[in-house]
Order: sequence, then structure tokens, then C-alpha cells
Amino acid sequence: MIPNEDRQFPAALAAAMAVRLDCIGEDGVDFEPYESFLTADETTDWLRSWTGNSDLTGDDFRVFGQDGTGGYAAFWLIRPGRELAEQPVVFMGSEGETGVVARDLGTFLWLLADGFGPWEAAAFYEPEPDWTPRVNEDLAAIAEQHAPACHASAATIVAQAAQEFPDFDDTIMGLCR
Repeated sequence: MIPNEDRQFPAALAAAMAVRLDCIGEDGVDFEPYESFLTADETTDWLRSWTGNSDLTGDDFRVFGQDGTGGYAAFWLIRPGRELAEQPVVFMGSEGETGVVARDLGTFLWLLADGFGPWEAAAFYEPEPDWTPRVNEDLAAIAEQHAPACHASAATIVAQAAQEFPDFDDTIMGLCR
């Protein structure tokens, strides 16, 4: 079990989020990272608001950023006994969109390096018409340092995540009231 009190980013995520903070508004990626995870109370408030279900807690999520409309990127703590870096990264949009965008932190780093944010990955098959992903060399260096064995294209990363967790949307919608 991952302690609920632990809200510090793993080193690899902290490094990537520092680079992303410098890129906001410059690369067309709609992703605003936080400097630490939302608190347990903030995560619970968000999940209850998103689902309309006041019985839920946010214990299964670690939120680390958002898109411009308020959709959240988070680790989904679905793999019992596994470290945070081994948990899938999900996106839950402000308009009800959901998606597992990466199987774990290592693949998420390569997704970022390939020029995608969580929203772009969740909307992979319906991107904005004028948006083109651009490789970010600084993020690629971080991915290479922390997850060299996970190197893959954004399309492969998103497809593998969707294949491993095909029921994510149904699971989340099942929590809604």
C-alpha cells in the first residue's frame, strides 16, 4: 500500500514536472503540472465532485497536474503492493473524458518526451486540428535517464495502456451517481 500521507513526487516525476513548468504555453501541450501531489482532502473533494458520489475517498489516486479546463492527471493506485512509479497514469477531464494514458511512470516520461500531455494522450484519436506534437529533448533526456527500457512512441504507449486497462472508463463511470 502506498501511504496516503506521502505526497512528494518521485525524483523522475519531479524532474519532468520542473521541465513541463517551463514549457507552459510554449509547446501547445495543455498540461499544467503541480509541484507536489494534491492533498488527500483535495483529492477526495475532487473525486466526489467529479463523480457526484459522496461515499468515495481519493485514496486510489495521486493527482499531479491538470489541463486548462481543470481535467486532472493522476496515478491510479490499482496495482496492489506495487510502488507509485509502477501504477498507471490516468486522465479525467472536466467534460467527463477518461483514459489510461500510460502504464506507469516510465512510459509516461516517454509520452511527455514525445510531445504529449495527459489530455492529448486521452484524446489521441481526436487531437486539436492545428496541434502537432513536438519532441522535447529535455524531457527525452529525463526519460532516458530514468526509464531507458520504456522507450516507445506515444501511439504505442497509449495503445498499451488502453489494452492493459480496457475497463477504466466503465470503472470510473460505475462510481458516478
